[in-house]
Amino acid sequence: MAKRSATAERHADLIRTALFEVAPAGMVLTRLMGACELSRWQSRRGLATLRDLCAERGWPPVIWTRDLGYHFCASEAELEEWERAWLSEKLTQFRRMITGTIGPHLALFPKSVWAGYLSDQMKAIESNLALAARPPR
Repeated sequence: MAKRSATAERHADLIRTALFEVAPAGMVLTRLMGACELSRWQSRRGLATLRDLCAERGWPPVIWTRDLGYHFCASEAELEEWERAWLSEKLTQFRRMITGTIGPHLALFPKSVWAGYLSDQMKAIESNLALAARPPR
């Protein structure tokens, strides 16, 4: 894991405390910023650090949903729903990269080794994301 600053860890701790105080309700970013007296940038950095700390320490992950905002989530169904939505978003981004950038690159330079390699790799990632984003049968 990359080295974190003490400031980022302090911001993560402020956010963790604020989320515990309102649990299980959660907080939208602007309320979280106000409760912790952090700027938007500090809050985003603190959330990223908090996610890393949750993973390292075995805590429930922090997720964002439209209904609750940022909150700790220990519900398997809610986590699966969030993960599928995240995968679906990334799948859309990969498809746009393939069709909007790599495809035209290959059309302009059909002998490009880099574009061919990148196209193959991106298509492999796309197929894996598509499988993961589907619910199990």
